[in-house]
Amino acid sequence: MTIQPFHLAFPVHDLDAARDFYAGLLGCGVGRSSDQWIDFDLRGHQIVAHLDPAARPAGITNPVDGHDVPVPHFGVVLEWEDWQALAERLKAAGVRFGIAPYVRFAGQVGEQATMFFRDPSGNALEFKAFRDIGQLFATD
Repeated sequence: MTIQPFHLAFPVHDLDAARDFYAGLLGCGVGRSSDQWIDFDLRGHQIVAHLDPAARPAGITNPVDGHDVPVPHFGVVLEWEDWQALAERLKAAGVRFGIAPYVRFAGQVGEQATMFFRDPSGNALEFKAFRDIGQLFATD
């Protein structure tokens, strides 16, 4: 199966902080940019930080597995080892987690490693991994 890259545009209140976070901390490649936006390569997907000095994070959450999951959020499903390496890198960098790295739905259909954190503008991100990627859309 070939997965086509998605495109996501989102607001940030500071482009320099967004560049430091996405390119520096998360390791995203940087594509085209202007004084109003920056294209980032998030594991082959195009995400675009657009400057909005008034950008504020949404405050909505939904309960999932005993945690308050922020809505909206975005991220990538990683390989298990890549997820573990990212979790360690974020911890070492002092990133404050909204939901610290853990295994969700342990022993159930859809078991996955997950973590939630926010960028400097408050946009919520989730990175997850499945030991069995075939469980990505499993229902039971």
